[in-house]
Amino acid sequence: MRRLSDLITGWRWRLSPDLDLTCSCCGSDRFRKDRVLWRELIDEWQLSPAEVDYINLQQGVACRECGVNLRAGALAQAIMNGFGCTRLFREFVADESFQHLAVLEINTAGQLSQYLERLPNYTFVEFPDADMQNLEFEDGAFDLVVHSDTLEHVPQPVRGLSECARVLRTGGLCAFTVPIIVDRMTRTRDGLPPSHHGTSENPKDYRVITEYGADVWKDVVLAGFRECRFSALHYPAAIALTGVK
Repeated sequence: MRRLSDLITGWRWRLSPDLDLTCSCCGSDRFRKDRVLWRELIDEWQLSPAEVDYINLQQGVACRECGVNLRAGALAQAIMNGFGCTRLFREFVADESFQHLAVLEINTAGQLSQYLERLPNYTFVEFPDADMQNLEFEDGAFDLVVHSDTLEHVPQPVRGLSECARVLRTGGLCAFTVPIIVDRMTRTRDGLPPSHHGTSENPKDYRVITEYGADVWKDVVLAGFRECRFSALHYPAAIALTGVK
């Protein structure tokens, strides 16, 4: 099978010259890069060349040692920021101080899942089999809810986030990522042709409901969280959000 990067020749692709990377999970400084966007998705999303560049960075630059990409690395950083940890994520999940955390992961957060599942009180559910708008867990069951590039596919994203808030204990965190086009405002794809994320070989996976922009924080606040925090591992390519209950 041909690599996805071989299918997208002709599009701009560059690693930012100021991108001095260390993996926030394992500490490696060895990274690979792959293109992830294809022409149809770029056209549907109406991306500029600069936006193509940073989305490719976000999704396609990954640690050669543990496989965590920039998106998941930003999510790891957001989780550690929320719990006051300044070390590597592999050390965070092994630290006795955090072994008590009850964690719910909705959908795999890329290669970050290999670290999250090391926590003793870890629960995983798969989207869309598990409906984020109606989670089958009791109120206040978790300390941390994690999801990555999933919310944009949820029909009622505020409802989905409010369910994340409901299953969190007071002071708990919902750490997540969505693809953010930072110089736009959020829009729904109502009235627009269907657009899907996934791969160029299977582009009908994951229909997009919401395209997020600079006002992404509004959904977090509308869902009932008392705070919305941003963690920028590498702006604008790698940004994660944290809702604090």
